[in-house]
Amino acid sequence: MSPFFLFAVIILAVVAMVIAISKFNVHPFIVLVVVAVAVGLVCGLDTVTVVDTVKSGFGDILASIGIVILCGTIIGTILEKTGAALTMANTILKVVGKKRSVITMGAMGYVTGIPVFCDSGFVVLSPISRALAAQSNTSLAVMATALSGGLYATHCLVPPTPGPIAMAGTLEADMGLTILVGLLLSIPAVAVVILYATKISSKIDIPANPEYTIEELTAKYGKLPGALHSFSPILLPIVLIGISSVASLPALPFGDGAVYAFLNFIGNPVIALMLGVFLSLTLIPASERGNTLKWVTQGVTDSAAILAITGAGGSFGAILKLLPIADATQGLLATGLGVLVPFTIAMILKLAMGASTVAMITTASMVAPMLENMGLTSPLGRVFVVMAIGAGSMVASHANDSYFWVVSQFSDMKTGEAYRCQTGMTAVMGVTVVAILYVLSLFLF
Repeated sequence: MSPFFLFAVIILAVVAMVIAISKFNVHPFIVLVVVAVAVGLVCGLDTVTVVDTVKSGFGDILASIGIVILCGTIIGTILEKTGAALTMANTILKVVGKKRSVITMGAMGYVTGIPVFCDSGFVVLSPISRALAAQSNTSLAVMATALSGGLYATHCLVPPTPGPIAMAGTLEADMGLTILVGLLLSIPAVAVVILYATKISSKIDIPANPEYTIEELTAKYGKLPGALHSFSPILLPIVLIGISSVASLPALPFGDGAVYAFLNFIGNPVIALMLGVFLSLTLIPASERGNTLKWVTQGVTDSAAILAITGAGGSFGAILKLLPIADATQGLLATGLGVLVPFTIAMILKLAMGASTVAMITTASMVAPMLENMGLTSPLGRVFVVMAIGAGSMVASHANDSYFWVVSQFSDMKTGEAYRCQTGMTAVMGVTVVAILYVLSLFLF
């Protein structure tokens, strides 16, 4: 099979995928499975191999990260429903201070975006954004941009958000290292967001018109869980996964006996996130115990589409691994483009389809066979590819992205104002992240 033919098939497959999803509103799950089958058949794989590969690819990726995605979604739902997300936001407000209102909103988004979906997080925290904007006599556009960007940074870069989890599973990246690098890389991303909010979004004057003060908003929820209790369902899994990664270092700092086995067990993402779920259940007050099943079911329901898309992405990736993509891309990827390749693919898919998670999963499936040619097969190299795809999936949130409309509608932005605030900010953030990655990769790989 000639490289030209292979590239043509893959490009046509991506174009067909984009058209089916964005123009005809076909669900990404159906599109990915159909495209996987079509690419396999067109490239000469026999029918039995195609069907078996689609099934095994779907099952393998969900066996790896399916439970983790479910647990992460359940935790996020319970944090939102119990008011724990609001407690987390209020804690950050106390630490950073109302006088540093823009930094406070960015930090709120950064932390809340780890366990809670960015759109849900924005809805929950937008009343605080309004109240703080009124209190500091700042345009709501500034606060909304800072909050939106903070949420988006960790949503695209840090597990246990579904997109980064799915990418780490597909690319076989170490989960603990992915979390660590994602958390660190999100800091300059949020810093750029804060700068953008104060320099660009500040030119747009949107009155805050708050319905409640921060104190009234807190009182409306009734008795909220404590700060440590609220943070614990997400902090515990991160700490356990991190300790497990440290225990598995070549130096074996905890030895290779019973302690090592125990730390590896509780630090396995499945066990760590399950413990996080159990902790989150303790946040539900006695008066709301009757809603426990309802809230857990909502978390499971919210994750269903993501699981289906993740599995279909695994099918597509499994088909691509059977094709001679590595040989076909050897010359191209030897040019030193490195992390720019996955970034560009994710950016194109994001711009065309709108959904960051779909762009992440699809891109991860496409670049997995190329890692060796990119020189990024080391543990850190795989994490860098995850981060590059996450950065690409940020560029840029515009009219075909549901998050764009959540931000604009809950911030009283006109469409043109939302393009300046949301679209411009997400583009700058993604480019900043990949620029940092590219410079670091020149020294590390």
